[in-house]
Amino acid sequence: MKKVGNHNSISRKLLLSLSLTLIFSLTSFAQDAAAPAAPEAAAPAAAAGGDPVKGKELFNANCAACHKLDAKSTGPALRGVAAKHEMAWIYKWVHNSSEVIKSGDAVAVKLFEENNKSVMTPFPQLSTGDIDNIIAYTSEVKAEPAAGAPGSAAPPGTNVEGGGISNNIILGALALVMAILVVMLFMVNKVLTKVAGNNGIVVAPKEARTPIWKAFAKNQFLVLVTSIFLLLASGYFVYAYLMQVGVDQNYEPIQPIHYSHKIHAGDNEINCKYCHSAARVSKTAGIPSLNVCMNCHKNISEVAETTATPEYSKAFYDAQIQKLYDAVGWDKAKQAYTGKTQPVKWVRIHNLPDFVYFNHSQHVSVAGIECQTCHGPVQEFEIMKQYSKLTMGWCIDCHRKTDVKMEGNAYYDKIHAELSKKYGVEKLTAAQMGGLECGKCHY
Repeated sequence: MKKVGNHNSISRKLLLSLSLTLIFSLTSFAQDAAAPAAPEAAAPAAAAGGDPVKGKELFNANCAACHKLDAKSTGPALRGVAAKHEMAWIYKWVHNSSEVIKSGDAVAVKLFEENNKSVMTPFPQLSTGDIDNIIAYTSEVKAEPAAGAPGSAAPPGTNVEGGGISNNIILGALALVMAILVVMLFMVNKVLTKVAGNNGIVVAPKEARTPIWKAFAKNQFLVLVTSIFLLLASGYFVYAYLMQVGVDQNYEPIQPIHYSHKIHAGDNEINCKYCHSAARVSKTAGIPSLNVCMNCHKNISEVAETTATPEYSKAFYDAQIQKLYDAVGWDKAKQAYTGKTQPVKWVRIHNLPDFVYFNHSQHVSVAGIECQTCHGPVQEFEIMKQYSKLTMGWCIDCHRKTDVKMEGNAYYDKIHAELSKKYGVEKLTAAQMGGLECGKCHY
């Protein structure tokens, strides 16, 4: 009997490969099952004599404008304030701090001077029970963020899934399985070759064929058609490339200070023209002065925990606010300007050619066009980008489709009456009002 190979050796190799696959699978499942659930944060005990839940509502309604729990603002940080003062003194201070200062109370005078002599608003309407609730809220222990909570920074490339296994581990497992399959196929091919040789089986060689490129070169019709097709295709792609020169749609540069339109215009519903006030009366919308930012951020030195996202943590947003303070020279601890400023080198996003005239006030104030018409849903943008093409064709298409708002606009009354009669329409488009004349947009 002829030997066709060492079957025991092959079987051992196959069993070894399968064992490695099973071991790796079991390890992955074990990691998934062993992933510990996030421990629930123990609810801090409420201070005696007060309800911290009601206290939080009262704090946000009356105190949050000038005080923070863990950082100095216009007034001092209030977490643990009950341990620093007696409740009787706190009642007097909250009801009317000015009277306590005038009485010569040493603690009150010192507190007044340490906070730039800022006068605290009196709250005589708050009962002692309300103050107890606020104190109970300020006496809660600061909750530490749980590991892996939303907004916590994750190492680059981990991209952890819900099961606790990263994409890198899954890809590594797939790569290992593919490698094992390749090895197994190689070994099977080797065994079959040995079997064929031992049984005297001869594999017929492949017949020599004419290479495809030679057959193609001999066919003149195919060469002609292919040449014409390549010329037309290359002309099309060259034209498409040249038409994109100067078009910066979806341009999304990284700014020196990360500014989230989603948080400001979206979550907080700040009107676009509050920051870009020049858009109402000027050709350009203008870059908002940092003093406009400080109207709010003088008292907002950090974001709420709920603001954090998987991409941007609370620490990241707080660091951007600190960059703003460094630029304007604001000392949040002393609540005063230092006089040391730093320029912010903003990166321009929307930039029309020099030969194009565009007036923001004409579109925003006269035409009443919303900012989102050209700039897109900015209230959803974490990072600002150029939403529209801003090409000549894009502008012309808008002028042809957009009706001129005539209501309450006496400037267009006479010309609207004449042109609407000429064109036989009730409402005129910007194009019918002369919006396609070259001199309207080009010098």
